[in-house]
Amino acid sequence: MAVYHILLVHFPIALWLIAYLFIILRLFWKTEITIYLAKSIWPLILFGSLIGAAAYILGLQIYPWSAITQSPLGRNHIMLATWTLTYWSVVGILGFRLRHHLFEGSQRWVTFVLSSIGALVVVITGTLGGSLAGTPSLVTKSLSYVGWNVYTTFYLPDWMLIAFAIGAVLLIVLGYLGRTSARNT
Repeated sequence: MAVYHILLVHFPIALWLIAYLFIILRLFWKTEITIYLAKSIWPLILFGSLIGAAAYILGLQIYPWSAITQSPLGRNHIMLATWTLTYWSVVGILGFRLRHHLFEGSQRWVTFVLSSIGALVVVITGTLGGSLAGTPSLVTKSLSYVGWNVYTTFYLPDWMLIAFAIGAVLLIVLGYLGRTSARNT
């Protein structure tokens, strides 16, 4: 199962990060090509989520549950994989429903922040999976610089809770500003 999981998981990673690239291009340039590429963002995200769900199910079958949950690295990877799949699925559904407004006014910055968080979570999840398979990357070491040793800790650092709270307030304010500017136009 491990081989299939490793092969399959690269497809949602690629699809989500290509969607992120297209979002960045559309946010900063309003050209004919970026508008055309923006139409493919939501199918890329949703297709990535479908393949991600299959990869997630395969991943849960690699090790016995009792074994993988004894390792902080295993628990961290499962936790981040769950967050990643859920996050991108929600972003895909909401993005598809609101796609005509995501690149207008202050909403564009909400789109930027949400897609950037999604890209970061994908990178961390993949890094944890690589570490679990015995091939750690520089991202693993970078996480230790912000207080998260993925081999020994299973928690959400305090600074991350503060960042979540600030992000939540910021997203609410940006959403309110976008809503009021849309009403005024």
